[in-house]
Amino acid sequence: MTTTLSHSWFMTRRHLRNLARQPWWIAITLVQPIIWLLLFGAVFKATVDIPGFAAASYVDFLTPGIVVMTALFSGGWAGMGVIDDLNRGVIDRFLVSPAQRGALIAGRLIQLAIVSLIQSLIVILLGLLLGARFPGGPLGLLVLVAFSSLLGAAIGALSNGMALLARKEETVIAVSNFILLPLTFLSSAFMQRDLIPGWVQRVARFNPVDWTVQAGREALGTQTDWGFVLARFGWLLCLAVACAWLATRAFRSYQRSV
Repeated sequence: MTTTLSHSWFMTRRHLRNLARQPWWIAITLVQPIIWLLLFGAVFKATVDIPGFAAASYVDFLTPGIVVMTALFSGGWAGMGVIDDLNRGVIDRFLVSPAQRGALIAGRLIQLAIVSLIQSLIVILLGLLLGARFPGGPLGLLVLVAFSSLLGAAIGALSNGMALLARKEETVIAVSNFILLPLTFLSSAFMQRDLIPGWVQRVARFNPVDWTVQAGREALGTQTDWGFVLARFGWLLCLAVACAWLATRAFRSYQRSV
């Protein structure tokens, strides 16, 4: 167990160093969620005037959705790093080393969680500057960030597994685009659930993005239903474990093929 943890942290540091060598990528990654918050906030600002809309300010409502959306997209594109390592033969070299196989996946997911944390803090800070108010306080924000990171890790594990099986950049891009946008818009990230079409509401019940958004907003509310929040945490945790298992299986499948 200790060996796996130390190897995972080694891999995490490796991925963070690789990221640090790409300043333009860092800049775009950090600026993109800011653009989303400002753009969607301006486009849908009049949403608060719809009868039955509960939030006093659309920024209050939107900020948790952007935090979740940022983690989702970071996880969805995680497989691109795997493709790069495959093309350069890095993963094959690790396979003949003493590195724990689980650490090769875990290191990427920990790095993803760190990046998601930084992005989330930037979005929350900007939301506060734009006037957002979160009655749930620091504990509610912690729940929002933690749940978003868990979602990102689950989707990131799937993306890594897909990259190991497909081994083609074009395939990862196509599948990511096919999955990420529907997951985002078939949720209550941008619109209150009871104001969206009935069929979307039914789909959202099985959408992990909606689980995360709903739990985050509930934790940030004035009277939090912690039973509701913990139930969503259980669902997300099960999803993350299942996705990590699938990614590990994909890694073993790749290992047998080389």
